[in-house]
Amino acid sequence: MEQTWDKFSWVGSEELYLDHPATSRMNRMIIGRYGGNTAAGADKNEDGVYVLSQPDGGWEFAMLLDAHHTAESAELLVRTINGEAGEIIRLLSLPVQQAFRELEAFLLSIFHSEPFLLQCRQVTGETACLICVRMENYLWWFSVGDNSLYLLHPELAARGQYALGQRNYYEWIGYVNTFAQPVPCYSSGIRELRQGRNVIVMTTDGLLEVGARLLEDPRRLYEAFTGKEDLEECVAEVLTSVHEQLGRDSATVVAWSFDNGKAGAMPSD
Repeated sequence: MEQTWDKFSWVGSEELYLDHPATSRMNRMIIGRYGGNTAAGADKNEDGVYVLSQPDGGWEFAMLLDAHHTAESAELLVRTINGEAGEIIRLLSLPVQQAFRELEAFLLSIFHSEPFLLQCRQVTGETACLICVRMENYLWWFSVGDNSLYLLHPELAARGQYALGQRNYYEWIGYVNTFAQPVPCYSSGIRELRQGRNVIVMTTDGLLEVGARLLEDPRRLYEAFTGKEDLEECVAEVLTSVHEQLGRDSATVVAWSFDNGKAGAMPSD
């Protein structure tokens, strides 16, 4: 029986969402978009999102982009990954212990390829790029730049653990391109999900760097995204807060929850 999947694709140049926070749902995935408050000088949106998801919940693939100068680099990444969607889906049909390893190698082969590097040299601007895949009770990620990824679970929060990796500045894909360097710089990793409800949050910096910058405190971010059972309501509230605080930068969020029935490793003493 042939497997099916759903797709969500958007770049800020297509629709800006100025003064208008909006949320969309695709299966368990919540996509929140906000272009900034025009009263604060916002006049563009250079973020991007590309999501693939199995309707039966087998896996989710999400790419979050935060470009600058223009949205051209985000458009290039969305176009490139969409062109390889068939192979990505094939790789995610492999056993999890094989899928993540082969997916990372495949993405690196794309980003190192001369045709892709040539296209990067022809765009104006560059983008941070965060890719995240949930498969079975594991989460894999790949990051260039300063987008943020959080794994929110009460057992982890009790130990002060929220973010996966850290924000890395001066890394991009585009006209300025880490993969054009002799030694490219990027981050990747895998985490096992805890038993129970895990909330995964990917966000651009427009959510964090606004007003009093309250959500830079990961505990506050944890409370914002786990305070209600309806995750779409949580996303809508944080983006409305950005608007009310006169956020000038665009803020984009991809969030979803996964209820894991498998017990993870026991906590250490």
